[in-house]
This record gives sequence, C-alpha cells and structure tokens, in this order.
Amino acid sequence: MNNKLGLGGSCYWCTEAIFRSIIGVQTVEQGWLNSFEDHISFSEGIFLEFDPHIITLNELVEIHLLTHSSTSNHSRRDKYRSAVYCQTIEHQKEVEGIIATLQGEFDQPIITRALLINEFKLSPEHYQDYFYTAPKRPFCQKIIVPKLVKLMEEFKSKVNFKQVNKAIN
Repeated sequence: MNNKLGLGGSCYWCTEAIFRSIIGVQTVEQGWLNSFEDHISFSEGIFLEFDPHIITLNELVEIHLLTHSSTSNHSRRDKYRSAVYCQTIEHQKEVEGIIATLQGEFDQPIITRALLINEFKLSPEHYQDYFYTAPKRPFCQKIIVPKLVKLMEEFKSKVNFKQVNKAIN
C-alpha cells in the first residue's frame, strides 16, 4: 500500500496542524502542490507519510473531507484546491472509491478530487510546523484551534491528545 499522500483544501497551516495531530502520521510538510491534470497552477497543501498499520488511507481521506469545506466551491478554490494528491493511478482510483463511499455522509456533493501529483514545492522553513511552534498566535487560536477541537470530538481514537492538549491549553 502506498503510504504517501498530498492533501489540499484549506490553508496549509490548518491542514498541517490537523494531520500533525493524527496518530500514525509520521511526517507532514506544507507547501504547494499541482497535478498532472492541472500542472500549471499550484495550490496550498501538505504532503505526508503515514503508517498504514496505524492509520488507514480511508481514515485519512475521511478526516480530510470532514476538516475542510469539502462540499463548498468557494471563490478561493484556486488557492485552496480541494484534493487528495496520489502518486499512482491505482492509488488515485482507490481514493476515488473512498470519496464515493463517503459521499453518503454529506448533504451536498463532495467537490474534493483525487488527482495525480505532479510536483510538490516546500514552503519556507519558518512556516513549517506553524501551529505547534507557536500555538498562541492569534491566527492559530481563532482558526486552527476550533478545527483541532472538532477533530478531537469526531476522531477520538486517532488523535494524539497529549500533543494537542499541550498546545491548546
């Protein structure tokens, strides 16, 4: 099973904080991704590596869909493309199936697409691990902390509570 994945849909600071808080996610880097389908434009996102024996691809996709506006085609979608970036066609088809299965949990159509990753550009070092290096920043408190609280409520068994609670309290 492929254990690397790109995710986009929200600002990379938010997405990074969410997935750094998940047990079984080994590395998270934030930056800009593009796909073979749209190789000209980049959008914010993360690239992560995970242990499929601890957290499954299905669980990661579900967390992603439920922690950003995966049914909203808002005006900032060029910067925040709602996508799961896959490394192979087989991986892409698997993610498409997961999204189709999860559609039943949503009232509106999911706009998140499974795309083949073309390129990932790392954001500057001073932005990496944005939330956990200074969780008291106003942006972190106002935008990221509510997302982490929702994550802890909905995915209790998958969250590193010790790490998250240390940061938000």
